[in-house]
Formats: sequence, structure tokens, C-alpha cells
Amino acid sequence: MKAVVLAGGYATRLWPVTRNRPKMLLPIGETTVIDRILEELESDDRINDVFVSTNERFADDFLDHIAATDLQKPTLSVEETVEEDEKFGVIGALAQLVEREGLEGEDLLVVAGDNLISFDLSEFLDTFEQREQPTLAAYDVGSRERAKSYGLINVEGDRVVDFQEKPDDPDSTLVSIACYAFPAEDVRFEEYLEGGNNPDEPGWFIEWLVDRGDVYSFTFDGAWFDIGTPESYLEAIRWTLEGDSVIADSATVEDSTIGENVHVLPGATVEDSTVSKSIIFSDATVRDCEIHDTIIDQGTHVEHLDLAGALIGAHTQITNGA
Repeated sequence: MKAVVLAGGYATRLWPVTRNRPKMLLPIGETTVIDRILEELESDDRINDVFVSTNERFADDFLDHIAATDLQKPTLSVEETVEEDEKFGVIGALAQLVEREGLEGEDLLVVAGDNLISFDLSEFLDTFEQREQPTLAAYDVGSRERAKSYGLINVEGDRVVDFQEKPDDPDSTLVSIACYAFPAEDVRFEEYLEGGNNPDEPGWFIEWLVDRGDVYSFTFDGAWFDIGTPESYLEAIRWTLEGDSVIADSATVEDSTIGENVHVLPGATVEDSTVSKSIIFSDATVRDCEIHDTIIDQGTHVEHLDLAGALIGAHTQITNGA
């Protein structure tokens, strides 16, 4: 079985932090978002190749990152885009990848590289092997308003009987989370596209499959984070740290109060400040500040400030002159 990890987005809602870095390489605790997925795929003997699907702009970032690990399975597969408006859409990119990498006739696992999930992918593959039918991971988001942003599913038992991509008026709160397994005969991306169907969201393809055969759900409890906004990124950090804080050995923290769920990366300096529920990237300086629910990017200098819910880009200097 082959695996594709989707890592081709430009994460514009997280700009400026992700303007020049892929969001899948953002730190989450002691690792990164995508590493959690890659490590699980590495340990599952059913997966013999892992293709990280990304764009030309971030290809070198992923090449360097993978080369610095001990992972043996990942291979980079690059779509020829460098800007958001050049994207092929998820299904368009998958169709190209299948052809480019010669994956016709292979069972395929597809998982979004910005998914932080509490279940093991091996459990998901167990369910897929039992069903031998297209299978998707599903999660109850608990809010119909929130469900509007995702692919909504209705099930009878574990069988998906209806799928609606981002409905205006959802009638349930169970959504698909961009983790799919397809038998070889259902890797039908090209056929789907040749029918003039929407290439952008994988949910449209799932809806198309539901109309043509059996699709099953793997519904899980626990936690799931779709890391696409500053708020969801900080929520994922809070879940990972479980109230603890992580301060890198090479970071400097002096005369400061560090509250819950704070990550201070290597080379950062925090002086005379109070910080909670925030992440401070490498080589940033925070001096005489009150900070919570904030992301401070690398090389940034902030001084004499109160920051709440802020997103400060790399190499920025902000002081209030006090």
C-alpha cells in the first residue's frame, strides 16, 4: 500500500508566519505537525512508500527536513505551482501524483499533513482492511456552525449514506477529516475529473464515490485539529503540552513568569515578561511584555507591549517607546 501526505497548501490564513515556511513544519511540542504522521507511516509495515505532495515553493524545505530525519519511506512529489492561484486543487494534484509516481493499481492512503489527530493511523488501516472499501476518518465537531466548514457525513452504522461538502445548513455535526483509504479500483481521480467535477476539495470526490458504491467511516473520539488558523494552531499546542510549558535548553528566560502551554524555542530570549498560551520562535526577543494566546515568529523583537491574540511575523521589531 502507498501513502500520500498532502502538504501543498500555502496556509494564507497563517501569514505572515507561513509566508515563507510550510505550516506542516510548524513546531508542535517537541516535533512538527507532519512528523507525527510520517513517523506513524514509517512504523506500519503495510505502507511501503510515502509520497509527500507539495509545491515548488516549499519543496526545498521538505527535502531538507526529511533529509535531517531517520525516516526511510518518504519521497517528495512536487506539483508545479509556486502561488496560491496556480493550485490544481487537491483532487487535481492527486490525479497528477498518481500518474507521475506510477501508482495506478495500488491501494492508497491519503492524509492531510496539517491534521493533528488522536487516533493511530494503524487503527484506521485495520478498519480499511476489514472493509476493503473506501474508508474515511470522521469526527463529531459538536457544532453545526463549525460543521459548515467541512465535509458533512451521515451514516447508517459505519456505512456513509450521504456526504455534503461544506453545506450551508448541516443536519448533523459528523465531518470527514481528510484521512482516506482507497482500494486500487477506487483510485478514480482521473475519471472523476474527466466528468467535469470540482477538482478543489477531496469531499466532492467522496460525495461522487458515495453515489457509486459503498463508502465506510472510521469514527473516532478524542481530539482533532485542522491546523489552518492561528487559533487552531495554538489550540493544537495547548492539547499537546497538556498545561505544561517547554523551554529549549538554549533559550534564555530571566525574571519572567511562564504560565501554561508556552513553547519557547531555541535561541529565544524572554526577560521581565509574563507569557501564557503562546509560542515564541527561535531567536526572538520578548522584553517587558504581557503576552498570551500569541505567536511570535523567529528573529522578532517586541518590547514594552501587551499582546493578546497576536500574530507577529518574522524579524519584526515593535516597541512602544517606554
